[in-house]
Amino acid sequence: MHVSGLSLRDLEYVVAVAEEGHFGRAAERCAVSQPTLSVQVRKLEEALGLVLFERSNRRVLLTPSGQAVVRQARAVLAEAQRLLLLAREGSGGGLRGRLVLAAIQTLGPYLFPQVLRGLRQAFPHLALSLSEGRTADILDALREGRADAALISLPIPEAGLTVAALFDEPFLLACPSEHPFAAGPAPRAGDLAGPDLLLLDEGNCLRDQAVAACGAGPASGRHATSLETLRSMVAAGAGYTLLPALAAPPGPDPTGLTVCRRFGPEGPRRTIALAWRASDPRGDGLAELAGFFRRHAPHATLPRGQPEETRMRRDSGTISV
Repeated sequence: MHVSGLSLRDLEYVVAVAEEGHFGRAAERCAVSQPTLSVQVRKLEEALGLVLFERSNRRVLLTPSGQAVVRQARAVLAEAQRLLLLAREGSGGGLRGRLVLAAIQTLGPYLFPQVLRGLRQAFPHLALSLSEGRTADILDALREGRADAALISLPIPEAGLTVAALFDEPFLLACPSEHPFAAGPAPRAGDLAGPDLLLLDEGNCLRDQAVAACGAGPASGRHATSLETLRSMVAAGAGYTLLPALAAPPGPDPTGLTVCRRFGPEGPRRTIALAWRASDPRGDGLAELAGFFRRHAPHATLPRGQPEETRMRRDSGTISV
């Protein structure tokens, strides 16, 4: 017998007869005529090749086979109810269920700790799975369905994606405390091109943005694989680098080896965005997620289009890190 020959309604009839112990009461409970119910139960027995009930004028009893079938029928009907509940929840608005959220490596470790608590409160039915990677790998995962949404830095190839800009993140200059850039007027990004400029390895979007901001050649400077390594190199006096504002430690460096300096209002920055597949049926919910990130952007970032000086919480000049 093919599974397509079974119907949930027939299983409901069998369970009703088993629980009522009477075909007439079972038919009344299922809102059908008794002959209709009796015929459908008999057809199911024939299809299964089993006798489910002992029938007499006074009572209806389950056979051993009938007991096993009713037990399984109850389980099937319970799963069907869960499926209906899931469908109702999915159409009720808001993000629910599992969502894989990827972020570029120079953002995720610094942004996630600041927003995850609020994210869980705003989307209580969302089961988040977080990942980090380089932009190209994240976009591949997004388009192939291995990720559902991505926090990335613009610009990106947007074909097949919905991209919502969230906030601007300024860059800060991190340099050794004894370096000439550590004091004096606010630095200018165009003055940073040179052999002491420390960069991330090729393939990292932050490297490309730093090279563009400083007007440096693509092969200039020394390289590292992570922001943490760059910061260690700066502390060791190996050179200076650009740090995204969220990656700059909020407190002073106890050793006093490194300082971070802000650029002027027109200083370099990057735009952070949330991207997802344009074909994803949860588009409205993902747009709500983008709205959450806009509303809860950390104070080190800037609303889109707002001058940097209106959001700075510390005096301009030097900040020990």
